[in-house]
Amino acid sequence: MLMVIGSLLSSVETAVLAEGAGDLAFDDGRATAGRFATTVKANSQAATSPERDALLAKVETALATNPLFRSAARPKALTRLILSRYRQEQTYGLHVDDALMQGLRTDLSFTLFLSPPESYDGGALVIEDSFEARAIKLGAGDMILYPATTLHRVEPVTRGERLAVVGWVQSLIRDAAQREILFDLDQSVDAAFARDGTSAEFDRLAKTRSNLLRMWAEP
Repeated sequence: MLMVIGSLLSSVETAVLAEGAGDLAFDDGRATAGRFATTVKANSQAATSPERDALLAKVETALATNPLFRSAARPKALTRLILSRYRQEQTYGLHVDDALMQGLRTDLSFTLFLSPPESYDGGALVIEDSFEARAIKLGAGDMILYPATTLHRVEPVTRGERLAVVGWVQSLIRDAAQREILFDLDQSVDAAFARDGTSAEFDRLAKTRSNLLRMWAEP
C-alpha cells in the first residue's frame, strides 16, 4: 500500500527545517548505502551534529503524533532519519532497500519532501511494481509511505536542490496485507463513531480490530 500523508509538517515547520539544513555540513550519501547501492547512489546527507539532530527530532515528533501514519504503518521502531540533498545531476539509481538496518527489519520506507516542487527540476521518486512505475514529487511538507520491498529510484536533479528526510519503519504488523486490513478497520471504526457514537456496530468493529491486533502483532 502506497500512501501520501499530506502536510505532515506545516508550511512554517517545513520552511524552518529547510532553512536550518542550509547551515549544516553534508557528507557523501554513499556512506549509508548497502554494498550494491553504492554503485548507483550519488547524493549528500547531513553530517552528524546537534543541529541536525534537533531538526530531525521535529520530524520524529510529527510522525509520532500523526494518526494516519500510525494507522498505516503501525510503527514498532524507526531507523535513524536521514536528511538527504540532491543537487544538479545527482541521482539514486534503481535499488531495493536493505532488509535489515540498525538491527531493525525494514517493512516500510518513507520520504518527506522539504523542497517546493517548483524549486527544482527532476528529482522525482519513482516506485516500481509489477503494474507500472509511479513518479512521485510532492509538495513541501508532504510525505509518501511505501513498502520497503519495492524497487525504486530518484531521478536526476537537473535544476535547483531537492531536500528530503528519509527513514524506515519496522512495523508491529509484519504482513502488508494485514496492515491494510487494520488500516481499513481504523477508518471504519472512526466513521462509525463519528456517525453514531458508541453503537452495536461500533462495538463489533472495535472488537474485531482489537482481536486481529492480538493475533497479528509482534510487540
